[in-house]
Amino acid sequence: MLAFDHSRDRAVQNMFDRIARRYDLLNRVISFRLDSWWRNQAIKAVLTVPNPLILDLGAGTGDLTFAAAKAAQGNGRIVGLDFSLQMLRLAQEKKSRAPQGDNTFFVLGSALLAPFKDAVFDGVMTAFVLRNVSDLSLLFAHAFRVLKPGGKFVSLDMFPPSKGWFSILYGFYFYRLVPWLGGLLAGDRDAYKYLSESVRQFHPPETVATAIEQAGFERVTIQRFLRGAVCMHVGEKSIHSARNA
Repeated sequence: MLAFDHSRDRAVQNMFDRIARRYDLLNRVISFRLDSWWRNQAIKAVLTVPNPLILDLGAGTGDLTFAAAKAAQGNGRIVGLDFSLQMLRLAQEKKSRAPQGDNTFFVLGSALLAPFKDAVFDGVMTAFVLRNVSDLSLLFAHAFRVLKPGGKFVSLDMFPPSKGWFSILYGFYFYRLVPWLGGLLAGDRDAYKYLSESVRQFHPPETVATAIEQAGFERVTIQRFLRGAVCMHVGEKSIHSARNA
């Protein structure tokens, strides 16, 4: 059975189908446009070789996919995988307008059952996806499996920030105002209430780092933005690795 047939994954899939048309707008508004800067940091970390073949797990409407293709300056190929058909339809609409859009490709499928051969990608990246999957260890295992030895896995996601004045301000904004904004701009308060709760209930970044290591990655690091409200994890598959997930 495909991972997204599980009840939680199916509900998340349906939610992203519902909000697809307003997803990019809400990302910009909620993050004060910082989401683009965070994605650029992930792209810098994952682009390590000339003419790379990169996998974007949970590509959504393609923002990270297109930005990576642009950063590769026409010499790379970026494959975006997502389980939301409506999100991928929007990505396809944007493809003709995107710089180096011809170097991007989109596949409908689950990050928990990546439909690719072993050791084919030079890098694997994902942005704001981890909180939305039912089995993190399975996602990391497939990321490890499809990555070439020496390649990097890079993940961006949201976490509760470090305690202090910022966490109080952040809590009011993200847990109270964001669902209201979601209702106002996307007409779907429940979806953005889920977003807020998924952050509140998510694992600490150190736990995520441990899970990445357990999948086989080495030299796992955590880079924190906004006092830890957004974290970037980077792990490397050893050049001597002969092990798949």
